[in-house]
Amino acid sequence: MKYNPFRIHAANHAEMVSELSKRGIASPECERLAANWGAGLMIHVENLIRSDALLLQEDMLSVGAEAIISADPVKEETVYVLLLAGQKQLEQMLERMGDRTAGLRAAAAEVREILARPAQLRNRRELVCSRHVLPIGERTLVMGILNVTPDSFSDGGRFVDLNQALAQARAMVEAGADIIDIGGESTRPGAEPVDEAEELDRVLPIIRLLSAELDVPLSIDTYKAVVADRAIAAGAHIINDVWGAKRDPQMAGVAARHGVPIILMHNRTNTDYTDFFADYIKDLRESVQIALDAGVKQEQIILDPGIGFVKSVDQNLETMRRLDDLVALGYPVLLATSRKRMIGHVLDLPVDERVEGTAATVALGVAKGCHMVRVHDVKEMKRVTKMMDAMLKGGIPVG
Repeated sequence: MKYNPFRIHAANHAEMVSELSKRGIASPECERLAANWGAGLMIHVENLIRSDALLLQEDMLSVGAEAIISADPVKEETVYVLLLAGQKQLEQMLERMGDRTAGLRAAAAEVREILARPAQLRNRRELVCSRHVLPIGERTLVMGILNVTPDSFSDGGRFVDLNQALAQARAMVEAGADIIDIGGESTRPGAEPVDEAEELDRVLPIIRLLSAELDVPLSIDTYKAVVADRAIAAGAHIINDVWGAKRDPQMAGVAARHGVPIILMHNRTNTDYTDFFADYIKDLRESVQIALDAGVKQEQIILDPGIGFVKSVDQNLETMRRLDDLVALGYPVLLATSRKRMIGHVLDLPVDERVEGTAATVALGVAKGCHMVRVHDVKEMKRVTKMMDAMLKGGIPVG
């Protein structure tokens, strides 16, 4: 999307003031706007030429809404705009934008699309994973982590033996795992790269075994297209790519050819963000477009916020606070925070003492609308998600 629109769900007054102040609004004006628009819609739009932005601002004011214009930190000829409006005001404005310039018409079309996507997602009821069908939105799905690696940050070396791996997978399914995620290469910082042949040697035997022994979908955690292709042929049902289909240009094509869901995680090669969250959303949209261009169906795309990857602790925490902004893009969201360094940093605890911190992130993820969580401690996190679902969704069997 050229104009990269996304909705901002400021959870409280302080978050709204922060969002406004970072766009150059002085404190007294921040307070006024936050008080007036706390219950309305906030939508970020970028890459508008200044003349279009001024027309938009004039029209917004005429219907009692606001358009906050701020300089584009990269391009002098374009600006960012923050739209503050009620639902009816915004609908009026989108109609007016259609009668203005070509740029405003195009921006209006993109805003309409992002407003429609959450409703489309709410109307979805299932995720088809080959012969398995998972419910979407009915309850939070739990993905259990099975690393068949010697060097993963939390459980490296524990499940390289086939019998141990099978026992662990069975235990996770008995504890309530809906999906088993199999990884043959550690993605922790500083981990040694693994070539295709070695990764295949690690993952194919356990995929073949689990696909015959378990009645849950298996995902293959890899960024290599050849590994994904062979894993699906061996019995895996989902591709989980920590590079969001950007590292290997053939990856999205593998997902399309097999007709399997693909999880696109936020990742990049550097931390040179100009505007962190706007760049973050743009990065994810690039991954989505790569998948769509390769023929992956929209209903087979899942997003992962990429907690712990190319983000500072503060940026990871901001991403957690803004998970509802990510969910509003209209794709199922998988949250993978289990035992991660962000938790260790906040609590000052080693990897094996991060269960409670993980539980807090899982609970927040469910509250923010995430559809799946990827965890090591399946029994404990299944209980967290079940309790959160009962409080938030209702209709959950008790006992």
